[in-house]
Amino acid sequence: MPPAARSTMTNLGPITPQKARGNASPQRFSLWQRFLLWLITWTGFLAIRIIGPTLRVAVSVEKGGPADIKATPMIWSFWHNCIFPALYTWRGLGIRVMSSDSFDGEYTGRIIRKFGYVKIRGSSSRGALRGLLEMRRDLELGHRVAFTIDGPRGPRYVAKPGPVFLSKATGVPMLAFYMAIQDAWILNTWDQCRIPKPFSRVLMRVSSLISVPPNANKEEEERFHGELQKSLERVREFAEANVAKAGTGEFPFIA
Repeated sequence: MPPAARSTMTNLGPITPQKARGNASPQRFSLWQRFLLWLITWTGFLAIRIIGPTLRVAVSVEKGGPADIKATPMIWSFWHNCIFPALYTWRGLGIRVMSSDSFDGEYTGRIIRKFGYVKIRGSSSRGALRGLLEMRRDLELGHRVAFTIDGPRGPRYVAKPGPVFLSKATGVPMLAFYMAIQDAWILNTWDQCRIPKPFSRVLMRVSSLISVPPNANKEEEERFHGELQKSLERVREFAEANVAKAGTGEFPFIA
């Protein structure tokens, strides 16, 4: 297991109303930061809203994957650099997503809410337990949750262990997906975020389901965390290798 992820290991205890609230007021921002938040939020929203409908998205599911990729409840994980096409593709489903109270987390939260997502406050570095407890409650109520699993600041392509603990605590299975883009602008950010060019082909590869038994010990939790990491790597490699086939008889476009 990656050293960066080990430090966040903990058990999820019983939920109480106080522990599960998870949506404390955001920190105060300066006048300049509030202007930037407004500008970035609307720029991001409009970019996704304009480019999103032009994307030609196909889906491929591994053997052992879900019969219905929109099934509830479910614990989804994907790499941070897929966030642009993922936000548009999964819009309007009320998916719960953990996001920090930092400046970056604030504008991200504002953008995702405009597409019908629900922000859960917390991150791997601050408020992680609070956010996981809130997600656990939402899973038990039948909702979907999703993790940009190497966010919010990396390291890139290293999965954090939150989904493992949620699966163990709730019995809800995990899955990983990756969205390869045939033609994209790549930003100079830690995650090399990809902005698809209009009318790009996109191939979403969805992994097989992974369920963590409720009696899993620490060693078994680490093994399931390793399985999640391998699933994320596997679907990424497949999608990148086959994105040119999106729209063919093998991988038809979705509506």
